[in-house]
Amino acid sequence: MENVNSFLVVAFFTALVVIQQSSSEDEKVQCRSHDQGLQKAGLLSYPREVPGAGGIPSRSEQLKRLQKNDHVYDVLVVGGGATGAGIALDAATRGGLQVACLERGDFASETSSRSTKLIWAGIKYMGTAVAALLSTKLIQNPPKAINDFMGEMTMVLNCHRERRYMMEKQEHLCSWLPICVPFVSWTVFPPPFKHHLYGFFPILSPLVMKFYDGLSSFSCPPSYIIGPSKMSTVFPQLRSEHLKYCSVFYEAVHNDSRTNIAIALSAADHGAHICNYVEVVDLFTDGTKRVIGAKAVDRMTGKEFTIRAKKIILAGGPFTDSLRQLEDKATATEKPAVRGAHGTHIILPGKYLPPNMGLLDYNSSDGRFLFVIPWQGRTLVGTTDRKTPAETSPKPPEEEIKWLLNECQKYIYMKGVSRQCIFGMERLASFGGGSDAAPGAPVSRDHIISENPETGVVFIAGGKWTTWREMAQDVMDRAIGQHGPKCNTLELKLFGGEGYSKDLTQHVMNKYTQLNETTAQHLVRTYGSQVWEVCKFMTMKQGSEKLVANFPYIRAEVAYACREYACTVEDVLSRRTRLAFLDRDAAMEALPVVADIMAKELKWSRSVKRRQMASAKEYVLSYGGRTPDEESS
Repeated sequence: MENVNSFLVVAFFTALVVIQQSSSEDEKVQCRSHDQGLQKAGLLSYPREVPGAGGIPSRSEQLKRLQKNDHVYDVLVVGGGATGAGIALDAATRGGLQVACLERGDFASETSSRSTKLIWAGIKYMGTAVAALLSTKLIQNPPKAINDFMGEMTMVLNCHRERRYMMEKQEHLCSWLPICVPFVSWTVFPPPFKHHLYGFFPILSPLVMKFYDGLSSFSCPPSYIIGPSKMSTVFPQLRSEHLKYCSVFYEAVHNDSRTNIAIALSAADHGAHICNYVEVVDLFTDGTKRVIGAKAVDRMTGKEFTIRAKKIILAGGPFTDSLRQLEDKATATEKPAVRGAHGTHIILPGKYLPPNMGLLDYNSSDGRFLFVIPWQGRTLVGTTDRKTPAETSPKPPEEEIKWLLNECQKYIYMKGVSRQCIFGMERLASFGGGSDAAPGAPVSRDHIISENPETGVVFIAGGKWTTWREMAQDVMDRAIGQHGPKCNTLELKLFGGEGYSKDLTQHVMNKYTQLNETTAQHLVRTYGSQVWEVCKFMTMKQGSEKLVANFPYIRAEVAYACREYACTVEDVLSRRTRLAFLDRDAAMEALPVVADIMAKELKWSRSVKRRQMASAKEYVLSYGGRTPDEESS
């Protein structure tokens, strides 16, 4: 009996030590960043290893390779958003390059999952280019005016090429969306872009749209015009008072977080050692100023390790300057590359738009473009654009929410719309420009690439979702030089693209009769040919059951998400599904179900599961909802 008591006492004190160490490790990992949003996004959970999706290495296997420290990578990319993951994919497909890519949060956890969901070819930038050219600048400094015009138009042409690439090669991720531009008068004042020529845009619009079509060699569906009477049938929610006509053009729409994850998994499939929730906490040199590696920490276990690389590329989006301070604090502080801005999107019921047509207000009350598009069964409205420091999970200010509600009612009849109609919202971090940008200038959407001649570190900032592939190509061309292996991504299909066909939904429904058309279509549009891997998890008990009513997401997707490197409950609610953005209340309802499935798949302890649920709840609430948050008011 005494032996038993002694054993129990030892076991009790051992458990106390383990708990205390675990608590200390949690604090250690979370406190590496002063960003409160980031601290919510990753907790020590010590997940068990699960196989990778579609034959790619598992997250655990990627970590083992990264932690070996027995070789030097050719390229280390810091950042796993659309740009960083794209760079890793580009490098991995050039042949012969050893590539590592580290993301401190989840893939697409920052700007890349908070876009306006369009792969658009830049009609706005075509307008600003012409307005800048046909101004006094052309008289005051003709060479500069012409050079600026050519630079902007080159960017627009590149956008058209990249949009075509996405629509032709990534059919499983993108689709065409007609967008109407309503005109209620034949002239506009004050004119868009503050240029008198655009005061006649209602008259010139059909010609402008055809020119826009032509920039992509007419590879998009053709633009057209539609009169008020027919518009009332096609778009009954549109206000008809004083409506002259509507000009309709096409852009591509996608699920941004899914596209980002597909890029990251494609990089893994082509041999890149890529991993989420691994934070670079420092860069080290060879004794001179030359940076030769990084110190990193796995935020799921707290384990620290080093990685050596011949070339380091910083692709931190709006957080690029904070990464630059790791290599050269003085330069990053004195000459910032990023001019941060935030914008707000709101989600309204789907009834305010037709299911297959969006709307563009080309001249909102503050002179910016405002999109209202159907997305995932809801109505997405956005975005605003205000300069603020970069921050994870910033809360949307109430004045921006009210402005968006007021603006979208100029053209759309929204009977009974109010603050309580908002299902969800988000505040995105955009970036561009820098210390050289003129005061009051709009945030640039072109990208800049620079290399520090002393440290050898390359960084990229700015850019748009549309040009993720082009940006990756440009930065790799810069990093390895003109004599290095060439880019091969223009013909590449992303993860889930091989084996995808337009009749795949019907094939899925034929095999899995328990799925209705809406759910089957959602699975195919999300995972492409990987839908068969997802459906394998429906053999588990209740695998085909929905996570929450009125949404197509099923429980099998949660188990599968763990194979795609999902580490937290918030990963699934925010990015593997889009519940946190589409409907905060629905996300809160699904939260315990998601936690149960992930705890089983990843073998979480009770305390880990409890902390994961608390963290996910706090994060989901930051998206906003029907009730105004006091902090945002």
